[in-house]
Amino acid sequence: MQLHTIDFLIIGVYLLSTIVIGLYLKKKASKNLTSYFQGGKSLPWYMLGLSNASGMFDISGTMWLVALCFIYGLKSIWIPWLWPVFNQIFLAVYLSMWLRRSNVLTGAEWIRTRFGDGVGGKLSHMVVVVFALISVLGFLAYGFVGIGKFMEIFIPWESISAYVPFTVAPQYVPHVYGICFTSIATFYVMMGGMLSIVWTDVVQFAIMTVSALIIGVIAMMNVSHEMLIAVTPEGWSNPFFGWTLDLNWSGLLSEVNEKIVSDGYSLFSIFFTMMLFKGLLVSAAGPAPNYDMQKILATKSPKEAALMSGFVSIILMPVRYFMIAGFAVLAIVFYEKLDLMSGGKVDFENILPAAIMEFAPVGIIGLLLAGLLAAFMSTFASTVNAAPAYLVNDIYKRYINPQANNKKLIYASYFVSVAVVLISTLIGFFVESINSVLQWLVSGLWGGYVVSNVLKWYWWRLNGMGYFWGMASGMLGALTFPALFGGFIPNVASDILPLYLFPLLFVFSAIVCVASSLLTKPDDERVLVSFYKKVRPWGFWGPIHDLVVKEDPTFIKNTDFKRDMFNIFIGIISQTALVALPIFIVVRETSSIVSAFFVLVVGVIILKKTWYDRLDDSPSDKNNDENLIFNDSKSDPNYG
Repeated sequence: MQLHTIDFLIIGVYLLSTIVIGLYLKKKASKNLTSYFQGGKSLPWYMLGLSNASGMFDISGTMWLVALCFIYGLKSIWIPWLWPVFNQIFLAVYLSMWLRRSNVLTGAEWIRTRFGDGVGGKLSHMVVVVFALISVLGFLAYGFVGIGKFMEIFIPWESISAYVPFTVAPQYVPHVYGICFTSIATFYVMMGGMLSIVWTDVVQFAIMTVSALIIGVIAMMNVSHEMLIAVTPEGWSNPFFGWTLDLNWSGLLSEVNEKIVSDGYSLFSIFFTMMLFKGLLVSAAGPAPNYDMQKILATKSPKEAALMSGFVSIILMPVRYFMIAGFAVLAIVFYEKLDLMSGGKVDFENILPAAIMEFAPVGIIGLLLAGLLAAFMSTFASTVNAAPAYLVNDIYKRYINPQANNKKLIYASYFVSVAVVLISTLIGFFVESINSVLQWLVSGLWGGYVVSNVLKWYWWRLNGMGYFWGMASGMLGALTFPALFGGFIPNVASDILPLYLFPLLFVFSAIVCVASSLLTKPDDERVLVSFYKKVRPWGFWGPIHDLVVKEDPTFIKNTDFKRDMFNIFIGIISQTALVALPIFIVVRETSSIVSAFFVLVVGVIILKKTWYDRLDDSPSDKNNDENLIFNDSKSDPNYG
């Protein structure tokens, strides 16, 4: 099946609309850095939440999740804990509010509120900028690989090569498509900054929702429950598991068994335990310095930051997994009709584009492609926006040209945006699969991020030097441990090796972080007192709490630890039910639909009473917001 003129027209209208939005918002976005990187902190929480959800509905991740659902069935609902997806629950329950109380522009700038401007604070500031840049480049390369593989199926190079004034080797065709679409995304984010991203994300998520409903309904109309049972192994529709995965595709699709072995998920209980252990620590560390953090900082208040983070799961999970389940079910039942060959072997990451080509009718295929392109461009644009936020605000403005006027800062942002896209594109040329990039990012690089960023919230004695050396050792370990220690863990797929090395990386960076903190003097008490009083974290802050109470006897200690942990427990269960429910609906597991819906309703009722009803902003939050409005406007030297 080839794309019809109608399909090309739909895709063209969408791409043109993003460019128009970027140009339209250019003037408003260029008022100052706060307007450019955070939309002037004027956007409502539900728009930012929808934008964040759209950014997470990325094309590379969706291709990966469709392949997982195809292979592992309902057991695939646990594998995204690699990210971990439940970090949004931690953010909604308490971390978004803590972060938003800082009133800063970037995560690196936040470091100054915690560690001050001493040597340790400056080193910590720099290491966060480096981490942010590495993660941005990694995620941009991840998106670049995904969009190239995706579009290659729909627009075969041989069909357009006669109209192109240059030749391209077959292995580089995906990269040509990647360059084309990343260029468009880079343009509109350069022009309109955060405002452009949020408004285009509204359009993009609407397209994705319609697309998801259509493909899910198509699957339900064409695949009966009996047809699916006949072509899937026992246990495919059961989310629960034992010591091993116990999925045997022999006699059905034997090549799937080879994929399970290569993925390294056979001993699923060990894999699950490692995911949960790492996921809880990564979530407790707070958001990495990327677009998620930028959108939290862009909210109007701490309460709205929490609502925004909670809203992400509510709108993202049902829509995304209804589409994922639809594609997976169609691909399983009509597997023989799909062309999954790539480089002479079956590539299950091609299930999504192959299924679109086979099952979507004319017009709908254009809508689906526009929606999935929208998903890619949303993620890509948000990530591109994060890079100049750090390099321009935290490096150029702070160290190189403190007196730079607004025009210079915006042009510097344009330059940085183009530079990071070019570098990530070069990285993408050397990446073979989406999964390999994903595993290194979530298990390796973020593994090195954990210790310092957990302790920064909960332990007063962590100083700037400890944070710096903990981060530096973690990043070094993430880059070198697979080569140094991979041989000691036999029979583990290379893609998943960083996850199994996480405990070693965790212990190594923890020793370095704690030792370097205790061997150097504590940070300035005034900085710690200011941070503790403004953010109000729970944890091991005893000596600082005593100083605050001595200064302000009316200060009330945060005693919400037990309630927050209970809400996280209920939140993770509810989020998992929200993931499983649309899959159960598509595969028509009636009893499981009822069970998942019941769990979800009970979870919502509990969280309404223990989280939402107790989310009112404190007086200190409201004072901070009043100060923020003043600081972001008239006191800004670039204002006007």
